[in-house]
Amino acid sequence: MNRQICLITGATSGIGKAAALALAKRNYELILIGRNNKKAKKVRYDIKKKTGNNHVNYFVCDLSLLQDVRSTADKIKNDYDRIDVLINNAGAKFLRHQLTKERIELTFATNHLGHFMLTLSLIDLLKRSQSARIINVSSGAHYAGNGVIENILTAHNYDGRKQYSNSKLANVIFTYALADKLKGRGIVANAVDPGGVATNFARNNGLWHWVKHRIYYLRKRQLLTPEEGAETLVFLASSDDVIGITGKYFVEMKEKRSSDISYDKALQNEIWELSVKLSSIDLEVL
Repeated sequence: MNRQICLITGATSGIGKAAALALAKRNYELILIGRNNKKAKKVRYDIKKKTGNNHVNYFVCDLSLLQDVRSTADKIKNDYDRIDVLINNAGAKFLRHQLTKERIELTFATNHLGHFMLTLSLIDLLKRSQSARIINVSSGAHYAGNGVIENILTAHNYDGRKQYSNSKLANVIFTYALADKLKGRGIVANAVDPGGVATNFARNNGLWHWVKHRIYYLRKRQLLTPEEGAETLVFLASSDDVIGITGKYFVEMKEKRSSDISYDKALQNEIWELSVKLSSIDLEVL
């Protein structure tokens, strides 16, 4: 088989960009997904210049909008005959309640539902790989999730921090449910906590919230560079050590037990059914 093809969402900054650069150095062909055309174009140029790897393409997509995800997935399927690695990395935290124009709560749409739809929309391309890998970027914040994962339509009693934790819990739950459904299909799915990384994450909520995020990890002496945060993503994407391993949660390149509630099969089925309903995805792809 030719060079491995890896798609990365949220690839224009932070750990997504760092992972893309690392994999380009390993001669992967890259499909970058970003919201901003100018930034995506620049990142593609920078990666090509730094690595000499010219096999870098990008698509502009707002993962919070299901219509945009559908359209982008169709374009990717038109241009590529397979995908070997899918890294669902893009994420955000919104402390103020917001709905997308499709009436999906913005944190839930961005962190979970868009990736749910993108993954299932590209399953046929992943099936064509000899050994495909799906990597869902979660967070240690998922341990604070209470399992009440829903599309919150009103601002009444909305808690942005809790919604973020539950969206990251949804990442883990989706990973486990997907791994079960794909057993025997030649596709593995794992989740990862990249740790506290020094990026612009959460800066959209104001400078103070962004500074607090950094101070928290600085005090714990756990504030990582984007390159350090991307190490486990790159490990799961490229290492022979994880061939065949599926349905696991990784931290610092090692398996770790996720929250107890994330293993609840009833909750996994509930979130899966909610995601199918909201996205109107055709489950025949599985």
